[in-house]
Amino acid sequence: AAASRAAFIMVPHFTPMTGIIMIAGISLGPEAGFAIGALAAFVSNFAFGQGPWTPWQMIAMAVCGYLAGLIFERHYAGDDRDISRREILPFAVFGGLTVFVLYGLIVDIWTILAMTPEPTWQTVAAVYGAAAWFNAVHAAATVIFIMLLAAPMLRKIRRVKTRYGM
Repeated sequence: AAASRAAFIMVPHFTPMTGIIMIAGISLGPEAGFAIGALAAFVSNFAFGQGPWTPWQMIAMAVCGYLAGLIFERHYAGDDRDISRREILPFAVFGGLTVFVLYGLIVDIWTILAMTPEPTWQTVAAVYGAAAWFNAVHAAATVIFIMLLAAPMLRKIRRVKTRYGM
């Protein structure tokens, strides 16, 4: 997940990282999704820069991985059949909405708190308005990469889990 963010360094906010974290949450369970999300954000920031925003990114990614695992684990990870793109669509839509609303909310709270010790509704509106474009790009990337990667990654992780009795 962290390497996937670095692979798309040339396109800001367009990264497969959140989609991969959510797929991990589905494949390995919500707790693993939480851990992978937090660690991926931390590790990827060694390339992108650590700072006081890093814990907020870690929490946001961890929550995305946890929720995906919590909601979709039973639906996608349990059976041995191939999963069609049509079946992945609800998960992809969930991923996009979660990134736009929840990830954006958590990370934008950091921005608001960094701007002023006494936030006003005008500050909140300005930050969320300015961040909407970046959150939309991140959400669109999450939808695209979930649609492209979910079925093959779920299949491969399922095979590894079966082979090693996990």
